[in-house]
Amino acid sequence: MSGGAEEVGAAAEATAGRPLARAVVERYQARGWTLATAESCTGGLVAGAITDVAGSSAVLDRGFVTYSNAAKIDLVGVDPSALAAHGAVSETVARQMAEGARARAGVDVAVSITGIAGPGGGSPAKPVGLVHFACASAAGTMHREARFGDVGRAAIRAASVETALAMLLDALAS
Repeated sequence: MSGGAEEVGAAAEATAGRPLARAVVERYQARGWTLATAESCTGGLVAGAITDVAGSSAVLDRGFVTYSNAAKIDLVGVDPSALAAHGAVSETVARQMAEGARARAGVDVAVSITGIAGPGGGSPAKPVGLVHFACASAAGTMHREARFGDVGRAAIRAASVETALAMLLDALAS
């Protein structure tokens, strides 16, 4: 029986977003809206949290896992010049990911996540725990930046799921 920090982190990821995901599914169903996700550092965890809820097929059209720059370009149409100028972990790329996912899926709302979950990959300008989010709808595209700190990969990913789900709920108010 190992019971180490890695198992605790995996459990946190597995349960991240459940109450918020239920609210997203219920409120999007009530509105008759559909959604998509474009995920980098969360690798599909937002879509996974949503599909854990019964009835999610009525609202979740698709999830794009765009971990590599090539996937960001190919799947959701991120402009290569934006990646070159700003890097994958940036407001510009997060916005393009959400807008591209919304357009390509033909949904009402799309949320995107791109960040540095660690433990490596950070820099002084873009430290581990920096995550950019965007949520695109007919009302426009909102952006959030979070700096979760170097609290561990699982915790950063779990907090990112919660933030993305909260943004999906916020989009209902716009």
